[in-house]
Amino acid sequence: MIYAVLILALIAGVPIAFSILAALFSFMATQDNPYVMRIVATEMFRSLNSFPLLAIPLFVLAGEMMNESGITGRIIAFANVLVGRMRAGLALVNIWASVIFAGLSGSAVADTSAIGRVFIPEMEKHGYKRDFAAALTAASSVIGPIIPPSIPVIIYALIVSGVSVPALFMAGVIPGILLAVFLSAYVMLTVKIDHGDQTSDLVAQPAGQALMGGILPLLMPVFVVGSILLGIVTPTEAASFAVAYALFLGLFVYRKIKLNRLPTIFAAAMRDSAVILVIISAVGAGNWLLTYNRVPNMLTDWVLSNVDGQTAFLIAVILLFLFVGLFLEGIAAMLVLVPILHPIAVSLGIDPVHFGILVIFNLMIGLITPPLGLCLFVAEGVAQVGMAKITRAILPFFLVEVLVLLILTFVPQTVTWLPTVLGY
Repeated sequence: MIYAVLILALIAGVPIAFSILAALFSFMATQDNPYVMRIVATEMFRSLNSFPLLAIPLFVLAGEMMNESGITGRIIAFANVLVGRMRAGLALVNIWASVIFAGLSGSAVADTSAIGRVFIPEMEKHGYKRDFAAALTAASSVIGPIIPPSIPVIIYALIVSGVSVPALFMAGVIPGILLAVFLSAYVMLTVKIDHGDQTSDLVAQPAGQALMGGILPLLMPVFVVGSILLGIVTPTEAASFAVAYALFLGLFVYRKIKLNRLPTIFAAAMRDSAVILVIISAVGAGNWLLTYNRVPNMLTDWVLSNVDGQTAFLIAVILLFLFVGLFLEGIAAMLVLVPILHPIAVSLGIDPVHFGILVIFNLMIGLITPPLGLCLFVAEGVAQVGMAKITRAILPFFLVEVLVLLILTFVPQTVTWLPTVLGY
């Protein structure tokens, strides 16, 4: 019954969190002890009663303030100095601006929205197809949650005990840069017209001025991630520092944030954070039911007795998460599946940090896959080209990202080398 209610609710378009809660309440209402409806509310509260979870709304708020303070334009100008004069220059600036923006917000959706509003019309003006520009913006935004600081990394570390946030942060650096390199190589090989000599009005400023303008925004991830790695602050404390830094830049340095805009900024951050936290609470209650009935233990025993080694398991995980990413938001899928799959990975001798980055990378690809890819929807909302056109345009980028995922999967040193060198 519980699965029937869940599936029907999802088919009807009910958000994943409320679908899970509807299934849980219907199950509890029709069962005998120890299943009582108050368990759902209790487990929802317990799932949110965590100090580290405060990092999520704080990083979301920092990202909102960064967007409001005009830092996006400075990041684009900085990236233009680095790669703007190369072949397919504007496309490369789009990709590497996402790399830099990743160190500020840690959110793929925020990246798509901020960079897409600026870059999609600008790329079209310089000869790129609008659907190509939108697809590239969505595809490159996947880098956001991989390079630190990263909201999915913090959530993953909360789900899995014994995996440190600093280790996962450092493990995401090389995969994020590798994805940017592969996307850059693809656009340089496929874009037939050299746009590198067409200077965009958006980024037409002296190189020295652009580089200086990018210094203060780039210092934020250095301070935030560096303070965590040095053990000076916790991720939650670092997130509060990121908010203070973004507010200082917006109010006093760039003077783009007005005091009367602060309620709107806080409201937007509250809305986005609430979506994540409601999902966490609902999935936490669902995980209680699975754990109480020993479902993870039974699945672990079955997999260990039927799956022949690490390679078969990793391939199965890739296929599972790519499929699940079509229908579930990444954080929800992580909360549901990681408590079950992580113990199996550890039992098979897979490095927990390696497995964590593979899961996050895999699920972030789901942000650009129809029918429920959030970044795809945001990019289409900006470009207004129709879902059919943007879906066709994003297919090559999807294949590039799957190729990078396979490299990360079967060459684990690409993930584990940096945290190992730094002692994590």
